[in-house]
Amino acid sequence: MRQSPLFWQKQQTGWQSLLLSPLAWGVKFIAAGKERQRSFKAPVPVLCCGNITTGGTGKTTVVIDLAVRLKNKNITPHILLRGYGGKLKGPVQVDLTRHTAEDVGDEALLLAAVSPTWIGGNRALSARAAVARGAQCLIMDDGFQNFTLHKDFSLLIIDGAAGLGNGQVLPAGPLRESPQRALSRASAIMIIGEDKTGFLSRYAGSFPPEKIIQAGLQTCFADSIALRDKNCIAFAGIGRPGKFFDSLAKAGILLVKTISFADHHFYKTSELERLQALASEHQAQLVTTPKDYARLPEFFRSVVSVTDVELVWQDDAVPEKILHTLMPETGL
Repeated sequence: MRQSPLFWQKQQTGWQSLLLSPLAWGVKFIAAGKERQRSFKAPVPVLCCGNITTGGTGKTTVVIDLAVRLKNKNITPHILLRGYGGKLKGPVQVDLTRHTAEDVGDEALLLAAVSPTWIGGNRALSARAAVARGAQCLIMDDGFQNFTLHKDFSLLIIDGAAGLGNGQVLPAGPLRESPQRALSRASAIMIIGEDKTGFLSRYAGSFPPEKIIQAGLQTCFADSIALRDKNCIAFAGIGRPGKFFDSLAKAGILLVKTISFADHHFYKTSELERLQALASEHQAQLVTTPKDYARLPEFFRSVVSVTDVELVWQDDAVPEKILHTLMPETGL
């Protein structure tokens, strides 16, 4: 099970980061070079929901929330993402009747259930294909460092529990680019959850206060009442499994065991057999995330309860303002 180095999350720069700093300068140089490449300007508005850290920050949940809001206003958004973990290169429109997580990645399947979704590393090519299929707006799930497509609004999403770690760029830290460069480029900065690392004070000089948006995640279960009467075993192969386990405990779920896998992990038969054996041993219900559920084989899904996560905006007027900024001509 791959985990990020512990020194990435320390607030001070340690000797490990200093040792790796020459490589980090190389990553910064490459990231800065990408900014200078020519971008395709789509004929429809483009909203990017991205981050600058490795691991999950809640981007997909934000994308789903905004896509649903647009659809409720009779506007058809198409969602673009790389399709991490899938074997298809794209641009390919995700088809839930024939594509699997091994084809397009787990996130693409979740998003395609909400709105038309395309996978592909070159967002410009995906954008052209989506517009040809009737997209009225494009939402990028990730791609803050992808400059093949011009962005009309860039929402930089930060996990309040993790912040920006030690503030260093890969491999000296968890960042994909210089934080100051990214923060200045963002149209708005969204913090999900409580700011436990002091991000707001640490980077206060890098952005105006009005750029800050705050929100939280709410864990929901279709069968939450039944789960509260049972022992549960939670497993997850996501960016920060501990965050998922904590959310279950806060929801009143009794966890007798938690099991972490690597991000976007595809489960082997032996691992599924072990999970089922543990459930029998503890007389427990297996619980996992929607992304993990998308990667499970069909035969195993019937023995697993899946969570649902909803975004809770601190100010519900904020997403409406974002959409109005993005598409003022529609009267949103």
